[in-house]
Amino acid sequence: SLDENIDRAVERSAELVALDDALWTLASFDEQKARMVELRYFGGLPIEETADVLGVTPTTIKRHWRFAKAWLHGEMQKN
Repeated sequence: SLDENIDRAVERSAELVALDDALWTLASFDEQKARMVELRYFGGLPIEETADVLGVTPTTIKRHWRFAKAWLHGEMQKN
């Protein structure tokens, strides 16, 4: 129903705001990891392309991606 769709949209919007806030916090102490999240999550880049853009190895991206996902999840749970 329309009400259910509106409720989901509001929830999704709140999640995106929380993610944006968490990304700003991440960027305050690690800009490269925040940029990587933007490239992967919002830009949809695969690991190899993200590594090329940031000038690091795919292994580094994989390691940083695991850290960033866990850190962002914890940060978003605070709100």
